[in-house]
Amino acid sequence: MMKIDILTLFPEMFSGVLGQSILQKAAEKSAVCYNVVNFREYADNKHSTVDDYPYGGGAGMVLKPQPIFDAVSDLKEKAISKKPRVILLCPQGERYEQRKAEELAQEDHLIFICGHYEGYDERIREHVVTDEISIGDYVLTGGELGAMVVVDSVVRLLPEVLGNQESHMKDSFSTGLLEHPHYTRPADFRGLRVPEVLISGNHKLIEEWRNKEALRRTLLRRPDLLEKIELTKEQEKWLKEVKKEYE
Repeated sequence: MMKIDILTLFPEMFSGVLGQSILQKAAEKSAVCYNVVNFREYADNKHSTVDDYPYGGGAGMVLKPQPIFDAVSDLKEKAISKKPRVILLCPQGERYEQRKAEELAQEDHLIFICGHYEGYDERIREHVVTDEISIGDYVLTGGELGAMVVVDSVVRLLPEVLGNQESHMKDSFSTGLLEHPHYTRPADFRGLRVPEVLISGNHKLIEEWRNKEALRRTLLRRPDLLEKIELTKEQEKWLKEVKKEYE
């Protein structure tokens, strides 16, 4: 079972997300255990303040090191597995990608730190954190939404969480390409028909169509991804065929 600890000043934000859909089912299947902690409880002052003015002046408040240091230390002491990954949600962090989700899904214990205010005391980064993650080049009011994104993308990869274990293996980005288009019943909806190959029953042709359409979608929407992966000879042939259609 994976253990996920989430340090936040707003634990109520997670109740709806972790208690619904796949994330809830994963906990019910004992694939994961969630623990949402208000790190204000670790503040060592009578007013339970967790932030202070930045040295050198400037706008905003900065999270103090003490509550985070003590909270993470406490969670590590309670851990029964190997050293946990401690993840800081931060716009300065590594851009989050599917490969990172797949990497984190192999861990036994993840601790997420959700900050607020202007930023973190730098000593938190230097001495507590193992990973810094950004979910995009924009700034949110806190790390909670970023943590939800990462948790969702990781938990769905855990064994037995999805009904079909092959589901995530062909997701967009898992293969290096965007996913092919999907269709369902009816085959003819208001004159808009499903591609004939998909209802042909010919699995070889269907697989070829899906591969070509994945290449087409990637070429048109995210051509940069094609530069990062090594295509098979068959994929190279299909890609050439797709490109000719647009010459």
